[in-house]
Formats: sequence, structure tokens, C-alpha cells
Amino acid sequence: MVSLEERQQNRRRAMLDEGITLLGGAEAGALGVRAVCRATGITERYFYEAFGTRDGFAQAVFDDVSDRAQEALVGAVRGAANPAEVSTAAVAAFVELVIDNPDAGRVLLLAPYREAALSERGLGRMPDFFAVVAGAMPSQVDETTRRLVSIGLVGALTSLFTEYLSGRLDVTREQLVAHCVRLVATAPARFIG
Repeated sequence: MVSLEERQQNRRRAMLDEGITLLGGAEAGALGVRAVCRATGITERYFYEAFGTRDGFAQAVFDDVSDRAQEALVGAVRGAANPAEVSTAAVAAFVELVIDNPDAGRVLLLAPYREAALSERGLGRMPDFFAVVAGAMPSQVDETTRRLVSIGLVGALTSLFTEYLSGRLDVTREQLVAHCVRLVATAPARFIG
């Protein structure tokens, strides 16, 4: 027998998954309460119980994808033995989340520009990603440089992936990955020694 809490969690997960599809769709503006409820077969009552408002739902969808991206990056670099492995593992994990699943990629990278409810949310989550990048750098990098390089790398990578997902960067997936790996691998090394 499924408990009330499990049913609530299952409904919430189903709505979040549909939210990723709608908020991360190629066309902006498709996220609506009725659309989510129609696609999931869940009533509006349960939607409002779980998320409160449409904006609260958009924020929950964004947070869900952001949390998964951060967890994927942390997990990818945890077992890496050297800077080359760190950069390859981090880029591979991020590509898997945002390029191989473009709806999630658009939620993470484009939705803060498309959706008013997320503009501040996107900026507010950036320090989480700075911390992941800074934590993966070699120990020889001093704290100030670590912070500057991590902010610069996250900014550069965000721009590259955003342009790729929006269709304005005409390169192959392999070219994008190779470039990002080189960028991540070489940036901290320039400041050691």
C-alpha cells in the first residue's frame, strides 16, 4: 500500500518532470497550471497544495534542475585523481545533463531569461556553481585566484552552453565538449606557480 506521503511525492515528481518539459521547451511561455495538470492527470487542487502558485512551481522546477546539475558536478569530480580527469569528468557530467537532455539545459540556462519568476533565482544559484568549480581546483591556487577563476569559468561555460542550446553556436557537440574540457583544464594551471 502506498502511503499518503509517497503519493504526494509521486505527484510532485510527475509535475516537476512535466514542468521541465514545459519550461524547458524550445518555445518560451508554455508553462501553465492547466497544461501541467492536463499532461499529468493531476488535479489543480494537488498542484496548488504542492507549489502554491505558478511562480512557485517555476521556481521549484528551476531548483530541481539546479540541484541535479550541482549534484552531478560534485559527483563527477569527487573521484578524479588529477586536473585532467577533473575537467573531463565535470564537462561530461554537465553535457549529459544540459545537452543530452536539452529541456533540462534550457530550464537551467535559458529559463532565467525567459521567465520573470526566475530572473533573481538564476543569479542566486550561481554561487553554488562557483563553489563547485573552486573546490575542484588544485590546492596550489590561492583563495582569491580560486574565486576569480571559478567565476570566470562558470561565466564562460554558461555562455557557451547557452549559445549552443539556443542554436546560435554552430559547432558539433564534440567540438563544444573538447573546447570546454580545454578551458576547464587550462584556466587554473595559468595561475599556479
